[in-house]
Amino acid sequence: MKVTVINTGGTFNKRYNPIKGQLEVPADNIALDKIIASCHNVEFEIKNIVSKDSLDMIDSDREAICEAIKSSENDKVIIVHGTDTVHLTSELIKQRRINKKIVFTGAMVPMSIDEVEATMNFSQALGFLSADVEDGTYIAMHGVVVDCSKLVKNRELGQFLIQE
Repeated sequence: MKVTVINTGGTFNKRYNPIKGQLEVPADNIALDKIIASCHNVEFEIKNIVSKDSLDMIDSDREAICEAIKSSENDKVIIVHGTDTVHLTSELIKQRRINKKIVFTGAMVPMSIDEVEATMNFSQALGFLSADVEDGTYIAMHGVVVDCSKLVKNRELGQFLIQE
């Protein structure tokens, strides 16, 4: 299986900078590389773009994500994205009606702090793409993969829930 992974940053990738004393979104793929090292039956094309907390994303960043999806030779795409505005970017992609299987994922806790959530969410997105599913825009988070319009971040509970 061939999969394009578009890494846009977000909490998934954040690491502590001891000099600045804060978490930062680096412009590298260290968190992602750690996960995909165990994926022996998948050929990955990695595109590292934007490298921001999703709260800092602007329209031109979302356009760059759209272009990265369109320019990919693969019809299966995972987008690592911050959880705060994943709904905005995924909805834009859905409106563009790009004929590919696109799965957004991320994490609410940085992989550098706790590897479980980020690894689980990414693995779930990858497993979903290996199934016989229709082209569309999905979100893989906290144990489910659903159409991007049906999963919402509940800030009070600190988790994603299916919106009926």
